[in-house]
Amino acid sequence: MSSTLERHAAGAVAVGGLLVGAGPAVVIGDRVSLRTDPPAALRAGVTLAEPATAADLPAIAEHAAAVVVGASWTRDIPLVRAAAGLGLPVVVERRASASMEEWLGLAAYCAGEGDGRVILCEGGARPDLALVRAARAASGRPALVDVSADLGLSAAAVAAGADGLIIDSGTGTGTGAGAAGRRVAEEAVTVVGALLRDETPATLPECRQAIDRVDAALATLLERRAELAGIVQRLKPVGGFAGRDLGRERDVVARMAVRAPALGESRLSAIMNAVIEAGLHLAEERSGR
Repeated sequence: MSSTLERHAAGAVAVGGLLVGAGPAVVIGDRVSLRTDPPAALRAGVTLAEPATAADLPAIAEHAAAVVVGASWTRDIPLVRAAAGLGLPVVVERRASASMEEWLGLAAYCAGEGDGRVILCEGGARPDLALVRAARAASGRPALVDVSADLGLSAAAVAAGADGLIIDSGTGTGTGAGAAGRRVAEEAVTVVGALLRDETPATLPECRQAIDRVDAALATLLERRAELAGIVQRLKPVGGFAGRDLGRERDVVARMAVRAPALGESRLSAIMNAVIEAGLHLAEERSGR
């Protein structure tokens, strides 16, 4: 494990080159399930691998960064015990029939049988995002959400507290979300994560990466604000710079200062004046065209 990963919170789990549970949310796009995928799909560098039988475990130990077990596998405790003892991080996936108590119980069992590196995972056709939040809070363990069945849940999953998203990249079957699906997931972990996830970067590169995520969220919001401001310009009796409502602008800055007290009204006023003027210039350019 790199020194960068070692500095992070004890609750975080390193999976290959990814840190799940501290800092930014992650995207995992290479998962193999030997219950459905051919054995040839398990190649060097796969992040997550799920065994079908105990015979799959040596290959998983050799090639994968983490092993997946299902929370409905309490009927097959010998396989779960052997998987937890591989020396790999264990991803405990809740199946639709499993309760939260069963899910967390199996996670605790795997932690006891292994080295304690356990990650929760919610999957299936309809992931229960409220359950993810509750399970993460109750256990203190990081959690992933498999959004392969509905990439539209990516942003909601990050907002619910997911530490990472799993997407079906077609590693084993030749089908999957592909590059477009990965972009959807990465946009969610970047923009939503920047708004809702706390980060404590410890190095200059980490700080710059965190700033880049915040800047991406800012750009997204500024573009949306400019579009809304353009609609306002079309609705106002007097548009453009002549129609500026300075009283409302002061009220906007005052409300923002409540959320950003360190910046304060004077700094926010200068920032928002630039934002408002940029929006007005854009509206004028569009009306001219």
